[in-house]
Amino acid sequence: MAKVKVYKRINAEVKKVYASWNDDYSNIYKYNPNLKHSHILKESPRQSGLGALRQCDMKDGKNWIKEKVIKTEKNKLLVLDIYEGTLPFKTAIASIEFEEVSPVQTDVIFTMDFKPKMGIFGLILVPLMKKMFKPSLQSLLDGSADFIESGKQVNQTIAA
Repeated sequence: MAKVKVYKRINAEVKKVYASWNDDYSNIYKYNPNLKHSHILKESPRQSGLGALRQCDMKDGKNWIKEKVIKTEKNKLLVLDIYEGTLPFKTAIASIEFEEVSPVQTDVIFTMDFKPKMGIFGLILVPLMKKMFKPSLQSLLDGSADFIESGKQVNQTIAA
């Protein structure tokens, strides 16, 4: 599997940062500049936490992914299985770690492990895919920090 890892220090307490990712699971589009919209799937057993299912529709209007929360540790970890979608990976696991630096600062470490589609050709493209994914994941963390620290949303309206 290929791996991409990004990091961001957020000026907020760890429980607030974790809550923005887990408790408001359906609304990641508010701070993810790569998304047009996100929502909880009808078949999801819950709105957040272990087992919650979400669809994220990309900004380009063509691509999408479906994610399932497969592991949680309150205020410490959120692990997502990206189990279906149009992006060029066969499997992908996103691990978001939350580390308290101080009572008012949290480090967020986002690691994406993925296996590309397209067999051997996909393996050849891994370096290019990593170059594409890394800035997108970093912009997600930057958007998360802006949202948590100032309430700034990158996407103000819900897509039709």
